[in-house]
Amino acid sequence: MTTSVGLQPISGPSAWRGDELSRSTEWIYVLSDAERAELEALGRRFVAENPDLRTVTAADYPFDACRALNEECAAQMDAGRGFILVRGLRTETYGDAMAAAIFFVMGLHLGQPIGQNQRGDLLDHVIATSNKTLSDEGALPSRVRDRLPFHSDSSDVVALMCLRGAKEGGASSLVSGTTIYNEMLRRRPDLAPRLFDTYHWDWRRQDPDSPELTYTSPIIGYVDGVFSTYAGNSMIFSAQEYPGVPPLTPDQVAAINLFDEISQESGLPIDMDFQPGDVQWLLNYAALHSRTSYVDHPQPERRRHLLRLWLKRDVGRPLAPKFGKHVVELGEPTTPLVPGGRFRIADAVTVNDDWGV
Repeated sequence: MTTSVGLQPISGPSAWRGDELSRSTEWIYVLSDAERAELEALGRRFVAENPDLRTVTAADYPFDACRALNEECAAQMDAGRGFILVRGLRTETYGDAMAAAIFFVMGLHLGQPIGQNQRGDLLDHVIATSNKTLSDEGALPSRVRDRLPFHSDSSDVVALMCLRGAKEGGASSLVSGTTIYNEMLRRRPDLAPRLFDTYHWDWRRQDPDSPELTYTSPIIGYVDGVFSTYAGNSMIFSAQEYPGVPPLTPDQVAAINLFDEISQESGLPIDMDFQPGDVQWLLNYAALHSRTSYVDHPQPERRRHLLRLWLKRDVGRPLAPKFGKHVVELGEPTTPLVPGGRFRIADAVTVNDDWGV
């Protein structure tokens, strides 16, 4: 097993540039009439049967017409560019519960939905529930309108469904971790190897009840020809505040900052203006994600509203030892759950306005 790449650029479908991809539609999968009809039928049945989201399985809602769709989503995440956008659902005509049911069924076929907060909610919301900004104490990135830095989430797969878009802005932005590394290698080959170093990450700010203040992981890994990324520079820098955390070297600081700077440069990311019904599937190890800032419609019911799933997806992907958020078993809470989790689709699709305010 090889765990480093040396100083050679990485090639393959994961090494894409946004300015090139955006000139094509190859990353968009448009549903056929048969696929859409099957998803709608499954969604209606899911709402009627109202299963427990914690125990329902893909076998309970099998695919026939959507097998090719599922295979393409899996292939693009696991061995392709790392993401895919599925378009063609008519969510405005379904109602939010049926839209959420379709989204959840699609997720069941691609992995195991896992809890996203201290309540154990398997379906969460990306929506501004107050006028807080990221600079406010306790503000959640999913509940503000600010632009977000590029980062990785605490799951194998992160998926978003658009119920309603913003009045202005709010594009979903993705950038290839492979391309960032290749660009660093071109500009600063002396700094690129520092991305393989092991860093302390701020666990406490990610999970307020975490048993330890930090965990450790490299930013990139290369194992058996597979390149993976785990990023979020703010969590590395804030971990430096804790006692006992080794100080970053000047080269490490320079490498982290350059990685972040390159990720934001024009031409590298791809911005997606979500349409209602769009579903984005993203492998966290292949690409980083963020969002542009946005302005909401004044009517509360027209707020930008995305649904989010985190999935555990075991496809045997080779990862460097202790890579990513390895300190928790995906799907298992760090501490006992607090009351209030919603595990029926009609409850889960209702915004928990008291969360992150």
